[in-house]
Amino acid sequence: MRNLVLKLGQFGILGVAVSLVGPAFAAQVTEHLDIGGAVRFRYDLDPDRDIDQFGLDTIFATAKYTSDTWIGAAKYRFYGKSRPYQYVKKIGDISFPEYAWVGYKFDENRQVQVGLNQVPFGLQTYFGSTFMETLGYPLGLEDLYEVGTKYVQKFDGGWNVQAGYYLRPAWQGKGTSRGGVTYSNVPSAADGYVSEGSNNQERNMVALRVAKSLDLGGWASEVGVSALTSTLQNTDTDDNGRRNAVAVHFSGTKDAVSVSFLAARQQMSPRNAINDDVVTMGGYDSTYNIASRGTLYVADVGYSIGGTYLDGLINNARIYSNYSAFVKSGSGYDNTQRLILGNAFFVGNHLMIATEWAFGKNDLYIGGSSYTDSLAAGGTDHWENQLNINFGYYF
Repeated sequence: MRNLVLKLGQFGILGVAVSLVGPAFAAQVTEHLDIGGAVRFRYDLDPDRDIDQFGLDTIFATAKYTSDTWIGAAKYRFYGKSRPYQYVKKIGDISFPEYAWVGYKFDENRQVQVGLNQVPFGLQTYFGSTFMETLGYPLGLEDLYEVGTKYVQKFDGGWNVQAGYYLRPAWQGKGTSRGGVTYSNVPSAADGYVSEGSNNQERNMVALRVAKSLDLGGWASEVGVSALTSTLQNTDTDDNGRRNAVAVHFSGTKDAVSVSFLAARQQMSPRNAINDDVVTMGGYDSTYNIASRGTLYVADVGYSIGGTYLDGLINNARIYSNYSAFVKSGSGYDNTQRLILGNAFFVGNHLMIATEWAFGKNDLYIGGSSYTDSLAAGGTDHWENQLNINFGYYF
């Protein structure tokens, strides 16, 4: 089962850290257009599974356009040959877009985005500080990009409202999976190795996110609520089910400390041919099952270490911890938990190193628990752990 391997490579903490140094990671082509990209390597250590390996993780290219009125952004990723994609011959045999959209700014407070853009749900851009991301990512709630239109407006008093209509998820990229060659994890057609797999296609999603910025005892904070609903078109039964999710979140920063919390309830009512208690999800060239009903909890804390070290060579250092849990509603389904302890820093202006010690229980990514069933009925049902170090050079 060549796809039943650890999938890492999500952006996570890199998104936080890259924003600290901004323009160093893109070349200005014109006054309004910036082109950039990265080459990233990875070291994985898991003695219990005899994994001790260093290799190329990914290559990606980015483009960003900004003017007084027109805006846009695109990002495309390339994988292959190195673990966990050693089953293909070369880099690029697996590739897909992360996002690709164009937009129009009516003014500084109002804009619209059209194309493959981020669904407005929960903490943005990510649910936590981690490179691996939280359990919200494989559940299809975190870092979710679909094809549609999003309207964003800022109001007086710190209010921010985002509303989107999404016709469908991203089209399949290049890869080997039957239904999982996308960046975001979405309801998909199950590959043959997924027991009791389903074939649901998400359509006509409506999403709304309302958030307010405020000061709470010196903490620069945001509180918000989100909701989404969509149709699940089942190709096997020619019947339609639904996906509904709601979330509340909080984030706050004071001096060097940041904290965030999120709780989200996901309720899917598929019309599957075999088992309505699971929905097959797909992304990163693989597919797996998740429980169709459950509640996600996320807590994150981080600390930014000020200053530079080794004559300015080491900078933007940060330590963080993230806990996420998926409490399932299905009878006899074992809950999933994940704890990540990590740190990240830059060497110069272009090289970032992120180290994470990850612990997971019934976690599809960590320690060799069942990849296809950990987020559904469960996996080994005991704690596993592994170490991952990521090296990214950005230009």
